Amino acid sequence: MKKRIAKIITLAISVVLILNMVGCVSQKPQTQVEPQKSQAPARTIIMGTNPEFPPFEYVNDKGEVDGFDVAMIKAIAKEMGAELKIESMEFKSLIGAMQTGKIDIIAAGMTVTDERKQSVNFTDSYYTAKQKVLVKVDNDKIKDTKALSGKNVGVQEGTTGDFLVSPEEDGRIADNVKVSRYKKGIDAVMDLKTGRLDAVVIDSNPAAEFVKKNPEVKILDIEIPEEQYAIAVNKNDATLLSDMNKALKTLKDNGTYAKLVEEYINK
Repeated sequence: MKKRIAKIITLAISVVLILNMVGCVSQKPQTQVEPQKSQAPARTIIMGTNPEFPPFEYVNDKGEVDGFDVAMIKAIAKEMGAELKIESMEFKSLIGAMQTGKIDIIAAGMTVTDERKQSVNFTDSYYTAKQKVLVKVDNDKIKDTKALSGKNVGVQEGTTGDFLVSPEEDGRIADNVKVSRYKKGIDAVMDLKTGRLDAVVIDSNPAAEFVKKNPEVKILDIEIPEEQYAIAVNKNDATLLSDMNKALKTLKDNGTYAKLVEEYINK
């Protein structure tokens, strides 16, 4: 009887010891796995442009929208940690597309004017440009802007050149101009070469590009007031305007801007 009791006690002690061991194991602190911090998705900036304005924007040999403005905005987006999407459209449609929310910014060699400031905000200026007058190389009758009066003059629709010669505008450089508007500057140059136009008024850098590829036309040495290019930003997005100005300043300070000027404009 005593032996049986001793066995029962021994068994009970064994069970207690085993239970205690299991309890000790289960009481060990569990390793805490910290939840992954979710990163906010990068902002997507939709840039509107008109790729008919070399060297600022054009379609390259690969069929891609390229140019100084495009490269600059890509660098700005990278500095901001944002994704970039590019939408191509007619120049005259750009501001309307921004007002309807289709695009966030415009980078298209756009000149800062008081009229445009009513519809968009502008960043700090990134380029100083001039308008130029193109004529055929054998034209010796047009020697100043006043000589454009009564002439057939081609412009890219909605650009500063359009503003400067249009009879309905106050800033015109000549009176009684017969204005022909084109969606592409190169189309105006083609009509100039064939004699359908007497002159074309367009920004200095595209003018130089067109003359380089079309030796039948020349640039007149006529002084027209300088203008400032800037990036247009939706009036309802003050944060984007501030961020773009900061990024643009960084590009100018770190030499990126100067490199792009050399690559695309001073080449």
